[in-house]
Amino acid sequence: MPMTTRAGFVALIGEPNAGKSTLLNAMVGAKVSIVTHKVQTTRARIRGVAMEGQSQIVFVDTPGIFRPRRRLDRAMVNAAWGGAADADLIVLLVEAHRGLTPGVESILEALRGREGTQPVALAINKIDKVKSEELLGLTAKLNEAFDFAKTFMISAERGYGVQDLKEWLAGEMPEGPWLYPEDQIADLPLRMIAAEITREKLTLRLHEELPYQLTVETEKWEERKDGSARIDQIIYVARDGHKGIILGKGGETIKAISKAAREELIEFLDRPVHLFLQVKVRPNWLEEAERYSEMGLDFKDSK
Repeated sequence: MPMTTRAGFVALIGEPNAGKSTLLNAMVGAKVSIVTHKVQTTRARIRGVAMEGQSQIVFVDTPGIFRPRRRLDRAMVNAAWGGAADADLIVLLVEAHRGLTPGVESILEALRGREGTQPVALAINKIDKVKSEELLGLTAKLNEAFDFAKTFMISAERGYGVQDLKEWLAGEMPEGPWLYPEDQIADLPLRMIAAEITREKLTLRLHEELPYQLTVETEKWEERKDGSARIDQIIYVARDGHKGIILGKGGETIKAISKAAREELIEFLDRPVHLFLQVKVRPNWLEEAERYSEMGLDFKDSK
């Protein structure tokens, strides 16, 4: 008798920087969601596809849930809750060393407000940062605050506990045919993944507020006869001063960013890449519907 196939959606939710992207990449086994030390780096609902036995788990990696201040923030938070609403199962990530923060409390409150829908599992991440007795106390406290289907102790970065979580999720997926071809890791178009890779390099290189004042779009993608790809991207910034920061003295900052992004694109696409970056000032890009759809966000969600 053939084995039953299973497939379903899992939403990873949590505060910014809780480790959702790192966990997604560990589960999928490839880098599909950008990982940086900056908070709020994931903007769109990036999906990664993981296979475990006969189960296909499609991860909806939601932006971190935080108190929104600007239009872009509101679109990101609404995208996060939208991703959770569409999933078969939710995994809440909580950082072990930060514990039950006001941010986690407000997420639990929102989850309680929508109980009776999908099961929610708890994954306490970064367990290597705390002592075991602290961990037990936090687990008890969180399970008192919400009725979790199951609790996992993990370190997404080091890989501890990730396989246990993956196997449990695989068993919880509804029976049914696979949703994606087996070799497909992310449903984001390659143009968007390429833009995310460049945006990650900008985020790592630049500091403070600037990364939230810029966006990257892949303007042209040309497949060349020799098997290489030419990728033209535009970095939109809100102010003239930002353009100068990105270009750097004698253009050295943009050169370093371009080199780092190109190296990663070569590795990701497994072929030669010619990358061309341009910086453009668009004072109101944060208010333009088109920029949001390029990021996979809904402009209407930002009201």
